Amino acid sequence: MEDSITFEDLGLDEQILAAVARKGFETPSPIQVLAIPRLLNGEANVIARARTGTGKTAAFGLPLIQRLRGESDHVRALILEPTRELAVQTCREMDSFSDNGKPTNCVVYGGASIMEQIRQLKKGADIVTGTPGRVQDLIERKKLDLSKIEYFILDEGDEMLDMGFIDDIENIFANANPDSRILLFSATMPAPILKIAQKFMGEYEIVEEEGIVEEPLLIDQKYWVLREGDKVEALVRLIDSNPDFYGLVFTQTKNDADTVSRRLDEKGYEAAALHGDIPQGQREKILARFRSKKTRILVATDVAARGIDITGLSHVVNYSLPFDSSTYIHRIGRTGRAGTSGVAVTFVSPNERRKLNFMKARVAKASKGDLDEGEVPSIDSVLEIKRAALFEALKDSLQKEGATADEGFVQMADDLCQDKDAKEVLAGVLQAFYGEKLDRDRYDEIKKVAAEKGGREGRGRGRDRYDDAPREDQTRLYIQLGRRDGYNAREIADWFSDTLHIPGKKVDRIDVTTSFSLVSLPKEDAARLLEMASRDNSIPHIHVDTKAGGSRGGRGGRRSSKSSDFGEGRGYGRKRDSFKKGESDGFKKTKGRARPHTATERSGSSSSYFKSKKAKEF
Repeated sequence: MEDSITFEDLGLDEQILAAVARKGFETPSPIQVLAIPRLLNGEANVIARARTGTGKTAAFGLPLIQRLRGESDHVRALILEPTRELAVQTCREMDSFSDNGKPTNCVVYGGASIMEQIRQLKKGADIVTGTPGRVQDLIERKKLDLSKIEYFILDEGDEMLDMGFIDDIENIFANANPDSRILLFSATMPAPILKIAQKFMGEYEIVEEEGIVEEPLLIDQKYWVLREGDKVEALVRLIDSNPDFYGLVFTQTKNDADTVSRRLDEKGYEAAALHGDIPQGQREKILARFRSKKTRILVATDVAARGIDITGLSHVVNYSLPFDSSTYIHRIGRTGRAGTSGVAVTFVSPNERRKLNFMKARVAKASKGDLDEGEVPSIDSVLEIKRAALFEALKDSLQKEGATADEGFVQMADDLCQDKDAKEVLAGVLQAFYGEKLDRDRYDEIKKVAAEKGGREGRGRGRDRYDDAPREDQTRLYIQLGRRDGYNAREIADWFSDTLHIPGKKVDRIDVTTSFSLVSLPKEDAARLLEMASRDNSIPHIHVDTKAGGSRGGRGGRRSSKSSDFGEGRGYGRKRDSFKKGESDGFKKTKGRARPHTATERSGSSSSYFKSKKAKEF
């Protein structure tokens, strides 16, 4: 029976099996059973239909690590991922499968210093994981040679196509070793996926789990808009309003996992944290207690939760909004299994509404269910639910067949009720034992977040409706980061937030195109970023969009409007290979420092872009 298949049966050697044990993987998933033996022993190209959360990384990662351990002076495998987060996550997973540093791994993605990534490549990398835009950039700079690769892995193929990477993917294929073995993983098989297969893969086989039925996940999906400081209180109310709560709480960082677990413990809940710093022995004990329901709340990071297969979970809580829709689907898929229903609740900060809207369409497509806004239960409703649950538990206990009180307790009851009303005495006893659990002071107030202005209709998917007219307190900026660098609007907002150390809500009116983005910032923050860009060549090219307002540019801020990625007169974009350290489009090198040309400032606006590119670019 397939259920009895183990990792040992798949042909993995002792070193890889030791890595599997370290990771805590217990039995191979169906896609791993199908893919691993083929990659270890066969030579055919493979298209694997694999849903999110089915163990795809291990399905191709374990065989790659086993096959590519030998010494080499060139890149032997390329793994393409649609986003920088997935690229980093996959590279870390690949590292975790090996305990001696062989084969060597390197990750490349847009938004980080390309010079540092070039230095890593020069040191030597057997396996390169990256986003299509940055991989294409490195190929054009002749810093990444794929002419000798043995494996070409295209992960999350359908999502890659949805994000508009088809041209970059085809260009990368054209520069890769035509004799390399191609592995394509995709949750669905749309026509463009099969077109790529026909064009580049020659003979190939398609493998997929038997009995895949495209049915809706039986999961009630809600999100609550909360301030960061109210999230623990909201989690407490969620747990208390569901007496049979048994769930996973996902955080983005190890520190968050520890903090949330500690706060729950202080409030009297049986909770445990699970993350990468937990030793394997301790991890196994934590999971054993969770499986036996001695611990009913497990706070975990995504990486630490990989390989965990626990049935019967009632809830999955996204304490932090996931990076992407794939991570979201992977997380919530841990509940609502085997025909049972489940609940997924996502905590969303007010400044993350736009990020959430960008995810909604893909979440609906993948889960065949809607992600709707809900409200945090009120204190009164939580107390009513707890009171009802306690009453039912008491009734069940008293009505058990043969349940009789010990004589000693009967005597105590007589003494307590002497000359008193029995009902009042019973109420006092209940108050003494359950009063603390039903005390309103256990809960803190949660201030209601104001509804977002402007609605959600208008141009683009999930964008706020707004006029192109600039606000007086904002500066409109052009930045050379776009979809082919692995960025969407959420990631652009994160980049500005991380670079300037400002709240994401300050990053406004984001338009993302293939090769650049337009963003509005408060004037003082925009000025600070432009000053940073004039001194730091690792920051992508930035200048003021003068039609939208502003008076000075950053690195290359005074630029001619002749070059355009989108046609005459638009004045946006530049050639991909023009941005080099110390020298970029609109710059000359003088005594080791870049200075801007004196030319007319570039102008343009999101409206001109929309007219030329239409909705398909979004």
